[in-house]
Amino acid sequence: MNARLFSFVGGVTGPWRVVSISAVVGSPLDDVRRLDIVTGAFPEVPTGARWVLRGFTSNERYVTRTEKDHLVAKQPTLGRPRATRAALIPIRKTASWWSLAQDERRRIFEESSKHVATGLRYLPAVARRLHHCRDLGENEPFDFLTWFEFGPSDSPDFDELLAELRATEEWRYVDREIDIRVVRDGPNNGISG
Repeated sequence: MNARLFSFVGGVTGPWRVVSISAVVGSPLDDVRRLDIVTGAFPEVPTGARWVLRGFTSNERYVTRTEKDHLVAKQPTLGRPRATRAALIPIRKTASWWSLAQDERRRIFEESSKHVATGLRYLPAVARRLHHCRDLGENEPFDFLTWFEFGPSDSPDFDELLAELRATEEWRYVDREIDIRVVRDGPNNGISG
């Protein structure tokens, strides 16, 4: 099993009940009732699944050492009992984004858009894990899948975080984004193995 590969399965089973699926930019995803998060690969699409989004956890690619240290110090773990709300935000960036050099993307990501600095202001209320999709191949519909968990009282702050990020120069390079909101049912942490 590859513990860095995660599959987000939209369908009829899973510990997360889907509250809404909104296409922010680009084409939508099919509506589903439940979301499951599976660690590692599975041989076939589960019965009742409408879509499967896959991504790898990896190193942080656009952060400096100081930014990484700040994130690690403030970032809470996933699966906290009080974090019964979550959002899966799949994003695909434009070809013009990917044609930029790494230093140009870094300039837009943090120096212009303040992505890390903005996110730090919302920690530890909002936990997150980023998944990279591009390395899986050309057939993946998104470049990134970001999974966020937070408590019910932190929902307005999470919406504020998204609004701030979506107003930046970086988001001009997004050509597909879906906002999937879910609520955890039951006592487990919402992540299956």
